[in-house]
Amino acid sequence: MTTRRPTIRDVAARAGVSVTTVSHTFSGNGSVAPTTQQRVRAAAHDLGYRPDVIAQGLRRNRLGVIALVARQLDALRPDLFFDVDYFARFAGAAAVASLAEGLGLMLVSDPTGPRAAGAALASDGFIVAEPVVDDPLAAMLTRAGIPFVTIGEIPGRPADGPGVAPHVDIESGRLTTLALDHLWDAGARRIALVTGTDRNEWNLRTTAVYRRWARRRRMTPSLAHVPEELDDEGGRRAAALLLEDGPAPDGVYALTGNHATGFVSALAESGLRVPEDVLVVAGSDGESLRSARPPISSIDLQPEELARRAVEILVARLEDRPAPDHSDRPVGRLVVRGSSTRAATPSAQAP
Repeated sequence: MTTRRPTIRDVAARAGVSVTTVSHTFSGNGSVAPTTQQRVRAAAHDLGYRPDVIAQGLRRNRLGVIALVARQLDALRPDLFFDVDYFARFAGAAAVASLAEGLGLMLVSDPTGPRAAGAALASDGFIVAEPVVDDPLAAMLTRAGIPFVTIGEIPGRPADGPGVAPHVDIESGRLTTLALDHLWDAGARRIALVTGTDRNEWNLRTTAVYRRWARRRRMTPSLAHVPEELDDEGGRRAAALLLEDGPAPDGVYALTGNHATGFVSALAESGLRVPEDVLVVAGSDGESLRSARPPISSIDLQPEELARRAVEILVARLEDRPAPDHSDRPVGRLVVRGSSTRAATPSAQAP
């Protein structure tokens, strides 16, 4: 026997109010006295009535949900999720910041990809991590009129102006210079760069800043680009490329943490020691770097702060008010460990 699901009319009859009063109580529309709201909610609780919040949201053109797209997670193996803890830290902080704004956060695959969830596009807005050149999701959201914020600029697009989506500055230029200056100050003179192949700001701007930095230092650039999804194997391939011709680098800045650990392993197999022969810094922190021997220096991108800023900016867009200005508060810091210092005791420093 099937039990009939209670309706809004049942709640109205039990509370002794109109259907409209029940609707306004749960939707927030109109004006309902607090005591009446309490009576309506008590009646709904007694009957086991659950309002259709999705239908209410669609009628108001608001669901109270924002979507987070982190494309790296689509290619990332589940066992590496907590090892590359940038993603876990970012998603957790974004969820908490959303709750503080009275919103929910939904982690979704890229709606332009094959694993897209149909419900994603019903979200009030999107946070898009690491947009790429000619980003198809940014184009889709723009056409659909769905507000969105990106983590990092969309390469090739103007950073500001009418109709341009706001972004959270990941400060890749400053952080690249910070890492390279640290390697130079620690004694490295043949510093190589290892990046991924995704055409996002992190890879592209870091490469451009590295080339300019090398020119200023009168140092011959040495670069290797390997796909992010290769993980440690990508670092090994980068090491093979950089070690096969000419003198070996005595300093390496590897943007991806797994590339850094793979690079260090390949150096050891080649008879090169870290940090005695080669100094190493990674561009993003993770547990594998902290537990390596020696521990690997890294850039802590401070994803919690990036996430909080993204939610603040997106909520401001949804409420049609000016976005907060974060330009006076730099984000990201260098954490110095044993892989990039020949001192006996590793230390940590923040710029």
